[in-house]
Parts: sequence; structure tokens; C-alpha cells
Amino acid sequence: MIQSFAVTARPEQGPPRLAALRSQMAKDGLDGFLIPRADAHQGEYVAPRDERLAWLTGFTGSAGFCAALSDIAGVFIDGRYRTQVKAQVAEEFTPVPWPETSLSAWLKEQLPNGGKVGFDPWLHAAGQISSLKKELNASGIELVRCDNLVDRVWPDQPEAPLNPVKAHPIEFAGETAASKIARLADDLKQNGCEAAIISLPDSIMWLLNIRGSDIGYNPVAHGFAILHANGRVDLFMAAQKLAGLDDHLGGQVQVHDPLLFLESAADLSGTVQVDLGTLPQAVADVLGEKMLDAGDPCGLPKARKNAAEIAGSAEAHLRDAVAVIETLCWLDTQAPGTVTETQVVTQLEENRRRDNTLQDISFDTISGTGPNGAIMHYRVTEETDSRLENGHLLVLDSGGQYLDGTTDITRTIAIGVVGDVEKACFTRVLKGMIDMSLLRWPAGLTGRDIECIARAPLWAAGQDFNHGVGHGVGAYLSVHEGPQRLSKVSHVPLEPGMILSNEPGYYREGAFGIRIENLVVVQDAPSLPTADTERSMLNWRTLTYVPIDRRLIVVDMLTVVERAWLNSYHRDVAEKVRPRLGDDAQLWLDAATAPI
Repeated sequence: MIQSFAVTARPEQGPPRLAALRSQMAKDGLDGFLIPRADAHQGEYVAPRDERLAWLTGFTGSAGFCAALSDIAGVFIDGRYRTQVKAQVAEEFTPVPWPETSLSAWLKEQLPNGGKVGFDPWLHAAGQISSLKKELNASGIELVRCDNLVDRVWPDQPEAPLNPVKAHPIEFAGETAASKIARLADDLKQNGCEAAIISLPDSIMWLLNIRGSDIGYNPVAHGFAILHANGRVDLFMAAQKLAGLDDHLGGQVQVHDPLLFLESAADLSGTVQVDLGTLPQAVADVLGEKMLDAGDPCGLPKARKNAAEIAGSAEAHLRDAVAVIETLCWLDTQAPGTVTETQVVTQLEENRRRDNTLQDISFDTISGTGPNGAIMHYRVTEETDSRLENGHLLVLDSGGQYLDGTTDITRTIAIGVVGDVEKACFTRVLKGMIDMSLLRWPAGLTGRDIECIARAPLWAAGQDFNHGVGHGVGAYLSVHEGPQRLSKVSHVPLEPGMILSNEPGYYREGAFGIRIENLVVVQDAPSLPTADTERSMLNWRTLTYVPIDRRLIVVDMLTVVERAWLNSYHRDVAEKVRPRLGDDAQLWLDAATAPI
């Protein structure tokens, strides 16, 4: 088994740990200390060593932070985790809705007479600290750089990972590392920069065509890199990780001890391109006026998948569909009340592992039945494992990391006889997913410009959901990849080659959850035979091919166009995946893809 169902944090562990932290704050003369869910690379997922937020508070979500003061400790969580946090933290911690309540506003309220709030400059991006300082101006609250106080009181903190790195074959990468380095170095020259700091591990992996395993479910290795305008790369990564890769890295890449990174950054001359949204404040401190905030140089090139990456992702999705469909076929043979959430996860993982290109799952499988399905990022454990009862909806959100692509798919499944309310809500979510799938839009629009398309059917009924419509996805890289998003806060124009998820949902706390998710890739829209085209248009190509549960659809709620899309999609599922299935799954698929 790759996925563990062990309980990793308990609410009762938090209070004594908070007391120990406050003792350290007092010793350092601090009135507060900030604990983000972040490492020095500002990625979404962190290694066990960097799970400081979960260790201190018990909250295990993938985003959030804690502001621990002497008399209150706020745990800031976004809309995805409002339900989850209630079950995970002790009463000594106060959940704070974020970003509705900003950290600066909260600190001003809690420290009306000012105070000193400490932070670890390696764990906070320079842009975050700059904004926070401006918002706290004239408040009497001072931000103080310090070492990590949580590390002082964490007696059995895991060691930093040192897992081996491997080369990523050109047949999957589609472009040599030398070519990527050359064109990005060219871009630096055009921007008048002598060098760029690359701190995101997935950017380093993409640039150098390598993959690692320092973080679970993400094929990345920790390190920093400096890309020079002359086409040279300094890679700051433990040499033992890179054993046997000298020929692959070539003469352009020089490997250095990670402890030399800060000194090397300080020695850079000329203008240095950085992304202040991810650059650690500790690095910004030594760069000073040399910085140009122009973004991660790998960000957009990595997001624009080339033909080999798109072809690999498409093929990976078809193989992944086999595992999901075989699991859904198996699930339909189990009587309500006889199967648990963990059994579904185990069955799905066993089916995925039959593919020898599977390297890992791409995140902890979300298998939430009934009320658990309303917890958007639910992680089933030995203690929360629940039976799939008659009338339940099962939210099954999962994915795999294959050598040729990363998958992420959600299906909501009827268990027994489901109520009319659940069916109506499901159909609204489905309408939103279909309407987004059908969309054509002018080139140049961003995710925030179009994401409302997937929400409109829910809005019409006075409903909505508290997560983005979609996130970017890597090519055998991070399952959540920027900078592209289908989100109200996305400012990045969508471009051909970008892979995103299309995943509207609906969640009724204490009752049920619904999410339907396909991965899609942006492409140039084909011209319409009768259109007097004035602008370049884009549309989606679907990558995910798994049936949508027809038992949950209120057919009369779908438009003629939406029904046609669904029938066409199911025909494609049958055509593309059926030949790859076993006999039982083929029969199941025939029924699951019958036209409505």
C-alpha cells in the first residue's frame, strides 16, 4: 500500500505543544510567532520534517497557518477546510476564516497596543512579508526575524529527506534540458537580467529533466538553483541525491552544497529575476536592490505543455481510466453497508498498481461517504473509516503519478437508492462541468474571467462551493501546478498546452458532498464553418475518460446541448477505454455509458 490510513495528528497533542512554544516566545521577548504550512520552497506539499503546522495544532490541511500569541492561537483556514478544522484542533486554538479575515486585521485586533511577532524568514515568501509589513504600518506591531521556535520544541522532528534523483526521459519530457536552459537564459537577457533564482522544486525538476521523491506523491527533490544569462546553472542540492547523473546534467550544470546557496545568491551581480511570491525572505534579505520581481522563469514555460507531454498525459489518463472503471465495476457488485471508505481506496490503488509505469499516487485518495463527502479534502483514517450505506453519495477523488503523466479525477457515486435532493444538486454540478467543457473563449482571458460558467447552474438555485473550479496540473510533476487556475483570484491568461482540472462541486455539511472532475487541456479552437471569426478562440480538449453516474442525473434538468455532450462523452469513453478492460468491466461500461 502506498496510502496510509494512520492518524497523524490528534487534537489533545496541541495544547502542551502550544505551551512549550509560548515558553520559547517568552524567552525571546516575543508576543507572537507565525507558523505557516510551508517549507523553504513555498510548495503546497511538504516533507514530514516541515509539517510544523500539523504537529503544533493537529490541523492537517494542505493550506493554512497559525498565529500563536500569548493568550490566543488563531488557525487560519480557507473555505475548503472550515469543516475539517473543527474536528482536528483543540479548543485552545481558534479557527479563523481566511482570507475573509486577514492576518494583519486579526493581529491588530489581538495586539491593540502593539507587540513583537516572530517569523522564520526561510518559511515566508518575501512578498508575503512585504505586504504584511505595509498592512501593519503604524500599528505598533513589529515583525521580527528569528530562528524557528517550533523546531526548538519538537523533540522527534524528522530529518530532512535525502532521496535519490533520477533522469526524466526525453520521450516524456519532449525537450532537452539544454534546450530549456538556452531559451530561458535568452529570456533573462531580454529582461536585462544576469541571473534568476529558482526556488520551487518542480521548476528545477522541469528545467533539468529530473525527478525526485523528497515529498510524498510529488516527484520532486528539494534544492535551489541559479540560472545565469550565459546558459549556466548552479544547482544547490545534496550531492548524494544526484549520484550517477553527471552525464545527464552535463557541463552546464554545476552542483554545490546547499549550505552555500545563500552566500552564492549574495555574491550575484547585476539584476536578478525572482518571484517574490515564492522567494524566501531570507534570500530576499541578501539580494536587496538587485531583485526584479518578474516571476519564476520556469513558470509559464512549464505550464505550456509540449506535444510529447500532452500525448503522454492523454495516454496516462486512458490507462488510469482502466483502474478507476474496474474499481467502479467492483463497487457496484457490493451491497450497501458491506464496504468501507478504506476498502474503496485499497481496491483503487491495487488496480492502479497493475500498471508498471505507476510511480506513486498523486495525493491521498479522498473517499468520503455520506457526511464525510462534505469535507472537501477529507482524508480517511482508521478512526474515521465509514461504511457506504444505502442512500449515501460517495465522493471519490484520486490520481496517479505515471512516468508519462499526472492524473486527477473525481467521481460522485450513488450507493443504493439516493434521494431527489441529492440528485438535483448532482445535476446542477454536472451542468456546470459540462458547460465549462463546452466553452469557447477569446484568447487572452484568465481563469477568473470564465470560472463562473461552472458555478452558474448552482448560483441559479442559490448554491455555490468554497473552492476553485480548477487548478493547473503538471506532466509527471505536481498535481497542483501554477500559475494557471480556474479561480476568482487567477490573473494568468490561459494558453494552449495548459492542463487544468474542471471540478465544480457542492457540499452540504453533515449530509453529503458532490464533486465531478475531469482534466482538460487548453487548445486553439477549431474554426466554425459559418462563423465570421474576428478573434483567436480557445477551447478545451478533455483528457479524462470515465463514466459519470447516470443514476444521479435528473435528465429533464439538462438542456438538449448538455445531453448531447454527455452522450458524446460516454461514446468516447466506451470507444477509448472499453478495449482495455476485462470482460466484467466491459459489460458494466456498456450499461454505464448507455445514452440518456
